[in-house]
Amino acid sequence: MSTPAPPPAPPAPPAPPADIAPSENISYRKMRPPKYPPQAARQHQQGKVLLKVLVGVDGTPEEVTVEKSSGSRLLDQAAMEAVKTWKFNPGSKGGKPSRGYALVPIEFNLSE
Repeated sequence: MSTPAPPPAPPAPPAPPADIAPSENISYRKMRPPKYPPQAARQHQQGKVLLKVLVGVDGTPEEVTVEKSSGSRLLDQAAMEAVKTWKFNPGSKGGKPSRGYALVPIEFNLSE
């Protein structure tokens, strides 16, 4: 006499939702680009500023700071003012929206 086979193992539990960092909603960059400060344009100032943005659970920027300056206070300020009006994709932890930081590069170039 043979013994019956053991019952199959239960299915593995689903993987936990991945943690996702906040990210920039690129469409806002096109709709609301930073204004080139007239004084900076007259002085031929150009550069790239890297902003660190604390994104809230609703996608609004709660805090905007300069991570790496363009070398021009005028350009850095213009970038910060523009980004404060942008909307972001909030991050998530454990499948729930969460606050988090996003890095946003903005380039000011007079030839464009």
